[in-house]
Amino acid sequence: MQSALYRILDANLDRAREGLRVIEEWCRFGLNDVALTERCKYWRQELAHWHHSELRAARNTPDDPGTGLTHPNEATRGSIEQVLQASFCRVEEALRVLEEYGKVYRTEMSAAIKQMRYQVYTLESHLMTVHRRQMLNSAALYLVTSAADDLFATVESALKGGLGLVQYRDKDTDDLTRFSNAQKLRQLCRDYGALFIVNDRVDLALAVDADGVHLGQEDLPFEWARQMLGQHKIIGRSTHNPDQLKAAIAEGADYVGVGPVYETPTKAGRPAAGLDYVKYAAEHCPIPWYAIGGIDTQNIYEVLEAGAQRISVVRAIMQAEQPIFVTQFFIAQLEQKRRFQPQPNFDPWEE
Repeated sequence: MQSALYRILDANLDRAREGLRVIEEWCRFGLNDVALTERCKYWRQELAHWHHSELRAARNTPDDPGTGLTHPNEATRGSIEQVLQASFCRVEEALRVLEEYGKVYRTEMSAAIKQMRYQVYTLESHLMTVHRRQMLNSAALYLVTSAADDLFATVESALKGGLGLVQYRDKDTDDLTRFSNAQKLRQLCRDYGALFIVNDRVDLALAVDADGVHLGQEDLPFEWARQMLGQHKIIGRSTHNPDQLKAAIAEGADYVGVGPVYETPTKAGRPAAGLDYVKYAAEHCPIPWYAIGGIDTQNIYEVLEAGAQRISVVRAIMQAEQPIFVTQFFIAQLEQKRRFQPQPNFDPWEE
């Protein structure tokens, strides 16, 4: 019995330290964050403190039936986010095992591990928030989908062209179809390292583990969506005038849509907000914002001239014969705009 206990503790101490090292390397080289790097290092050293020689001596790798076990999902990682999430799961599961079996081994160890586990949960939420906000800040082009027979091929073509942000918008199909489509689009976005947002439906966003949800002015209350999704997910808000923009910023939106810049059949009956609203957002909006509504390869220049550095499009890509080339064109124009008019410093930790 004692030998088995020691082997369990030994294996999970190793597992937790290995996972923490993966997270630490991202904090160090990906985020250049000294404080987070030091925090992960401290936890690894704390675990090493409990990794006594008697536990190491009980190790019996040749006779361990678990060394040959694997799962197809462990063979690949589609993004840095998946690497981090897998590592956090590894650490948290190992800490839970150490906490429970530690009650038999040494109660003071169990108590210390319990506190560490809560701290790791907090770090996970914090780190995922930072990662998504950094991706959002760098995504200048935002594709909102529309009904299309070649939905997945069109989106994948745009992703190949460098698209970094996709919103699944579908008002007409049944929930089973929406769920299936959202799952496939979410995987495509993961494969290409892009963010995936669901329009309106918080329940669907949760079901497919989307990066967030986009809310219109008539959708459910923002605070309810935040409570359901948590702080680490992205919530965007449509705005059509300065008052709505101010309200969205005040309620804590991660980004806003500004428009419609031009009249568009996507929002039939809604008058255009015009370029004046784009100019207002350029002067007053401190969070990422996307000019949206009827923007195409011809009028993008006047939208950029009005101050937009990010745009959202629907038909311009969804109805394009060559979505990859249209995507590359838009991104090239936006990058040129950003070079001559740099973005303000972005602090992902700022509340």
